[in-house]
Amino acid sequence: MESHGIKPGIVCGTSIGALIGGVYLGGRLVELEDWARRLNKRRLSRLFDVQLGYGGIIAGRRIMHLFDAEFRNRRIEDLPARFACIATEYDTGHEVWLQKGNLLEAIRASYALPGLLPPVQINGHWLLDGALVNPVPASVCRALGARLVIAVNLNTEFGENATGVNGDAGLAAEAILESVNGSSGVPLVRQLFARRNCAPSMLSVVASSINIVQDRLTRSRLAGEPPDVTIAPKIGGIGIMQFDRAKEGIAAGEQAVEDAAPALDHALRRVNGRR
Repeated sequence: MESHGIKPGIVCGTSIGALIGGVYLGGRLVELEDWARRLNKRRLSRLFDVQLGYGGIIAGRRIMHLFDAEFRNRRIEDLPARFACIATEYDTGHEVWLQKGNLLEAIRASYALPGLLPPVQINGHWLLDGALVNPVPASVCRALGARLVIAVNLNTEFGENATGVNGDAGLAAEAILESVNGSSGVPLVRQLFARRNCAPSMLSVVASSINIVQDRLTRSRLAGEPPDVTIAPKIGGIGIMQFDRAKEGIAAGEQAVEDAAPALDHALRRVNGRR
């Protein structure tokens, strides 16, 4: 978008959108992209620090250590533009807009996938993935004063490629098993992730359920609170945890911006009072 002269004054994100938005405003997007492009299945397995009994199977601490201490101490209110990431309050189901405090803690809360990553406690409240309430937070941008809202919707191809979720779940299960190989927890983890009698594995059920919730909520929320422009990368064949396919995802995102270029140009002209 910056290559088209678009630099956002307000950034709002949910789940992976919170991570990308926060890292972008924190000035580390190039480093994150370089790291993601180098990911392979073995490196991906090292991200999965398995823990049982803490509200999620994956602790998620290793992901945070990708960033240096300076960035880990960044605060949302010190970012160069207004930022909000969306989370879900565990006890009430309320939508929470995190606009102050530690940036990475807020991001962790926003992508705390139920069953996979543990909830994060912030200000005495346990928070889960914001995709449970507002997957594409165009409404938050509007509420914070955005004159032109550009949404990025990753769910437009949901259901068109069923192998994406199941294949992703299988690969993620393999990566998780590799990360705990040799530990006492392997037999239990194998039981949790194994497929029996062609039935979906637990990880596949969780991933597919999250995709269904996001798809239905996105349709409903965007119908009632539509953005000015929607960018829709074609990533239906990439599973929810297939981070080792970042190169494909980035290319799809770049192409989606090019596809939306006429709509972006029209919306910018309208906002600026030009035809």
